[in-house]
Amino acid sequence: MKKILILGGGFGAVSAAESLLKNLTSEHQITMVSRSPRFVFQPYLVDLAFGNHTIDDISHDLREAMKNRRIRFVQGEVARVDPYARQVKIVHGDLSGIQYDYLIFALGGRLATERIPGFFEHAHHPLTVEAALKFGQAIHSFNEGRAVIGSCEGARLEAAVYKTASMLSSHFEDRMRAGRTKITIVSPRRKADELEGSDIGRGFQQALDEKNIEVLTEFSVNRITKKSIQTSAGARIDYDLLMLLPPLVGPSALRGIGITDPDGFIRVNRNMRVEGVAGLYAVGDCVSLPGSKMSHMAVAQGEVAGANLAAEIESRISQAEYDHKTMLALDQAGQDSILNKQFWMNKVRVIEPRDSNKAVNKAKA
Repeated sequence: MKKILILGGGFGAVSAAESLLKNLTSEHQITMVSRSPRFVFQPYLVDLAFGNHTIDDISHDLREAMKNRRIRFVQGEVARVDPYARQVKIVHGDLSGIQYDYLIFALGGRLATERIPGFFEHAHHPLTVEAALKFGQAIHSFNEGRAVIGSCEGARLEAAVYKTASMLSSHFEDRMRAGRTKITIVSPRRKADELEGSDIGRGFQQALDEKNIEVLTEFSVNRITKKSIQTSAGARIDYDLLMLLPPLVGPSALRGIGITDPDGFIRVNRNMRVEGVAGLYAVGDCVSLPGSKMSHMAVAQGEVAGANLAAEIESRISQAEYDHKTMLALDQAGQDSILNKQFWMNKVRVIEPRDSNKAVNKAKA
């Protein structure tokens, strides 16, 4: 019997667990370690901030769900992983340490708010339940003025920016029409390369223009005060409501052993295996892959890691490979287009507008 350990409780971890159950015989022991006993549907945290959902709407009992799937659940915070001794140190939890034979690392990234002076004191973000609720209070208190929505250099979770800006424009539509409220999106990058020059890119910009949302690119925030955001070049924007996505870096539990990139993200191959370390796989926001990080990517990575780990245990040939791509659904007058960027294939494929429901369902798949 092999001891399999999954670290994390998000999309990648749950997907890996389901994949293991599907591909592995029942004689092996699977344990999941998560800081929280609840699974949170992260894409709906912006909706939580706007009061469109409650916490119960967007989360469920992870401990009970794993119990029903014959997976042992351990609540605790991972302090350190020793992949050579195959041991995990846990603090503030049910156990102090766990030995394993195989490990799927899915702890996600860390929000590096300390990299931007003033972020902790003055900026909001919707990337955790607590932060989303706090942002919701700020939205409720915001009457008029300028709302600045954006991302810092290295944020990697930009989808929340456009969702927040769109929902704000709907929420304050009358005030924007009266000129009492203005929404500005700031980005450290140039106009998204994957959208430039394409019909879908023009449609995306048209949608923002129709909502009177201003977009400022090449604005890299490096300091935040109570009333303004600033760049190192001296550019400054005043705000009355601020939501910024902070830099995202890799978790600290595997740093310093030669398997991470400079930002701490774990290097993996297309089988989601960490090369050079036996029995170790990694999935989700913690892995070193280009582009933004999205939930559908973590789900696909978890499926691949679980299938390949099961094959390794049972001495079968590993055949599952992860196809790294992102998909973005854009609303264009009641229709959606799908931008499908395959990073490892270095190709961009645009699917033309079609029935809205079909396109959205495909984007979520």
